[in-house]
Amino acid sequence: MADVDPQLILDSVGPVQAVLDAHDGVVDVKDTSNGIIMLGLEGGCTGCSSTPMTAMQIYYALMKLEPVNDVIFVNGELPAYMRQFIDDKLNLEDSD
Repeated sequence: MADVDPQLILDSVGPVQAVLDAHDGVVDVKDTSNGIIMLGLEGGCTGCSSTPMTAMQIYYALMKLEPVNDVIFVNGELPAYMRQFIDDKLNLEDSD
């Protein structure tokens, strides 16, 4: 499977990008091999209490993309229970 274009990842962050820009947050695309996206939320995201919510929104947007198989936040920005919530929501959407 081919790598995913990092620009597609950045373009797909969507409405979260405005929040990141306002708070000097940065999405760092570390790797996209085999459809597995490795990201870090850096800059203003470091230590921010809203980072898990930001990660959850990014995860939701990226998992809707056809070439994306998984999204991993390298610094643990997305807690497992939030990831499961989004996975359940995506599965419900797919069954509609």
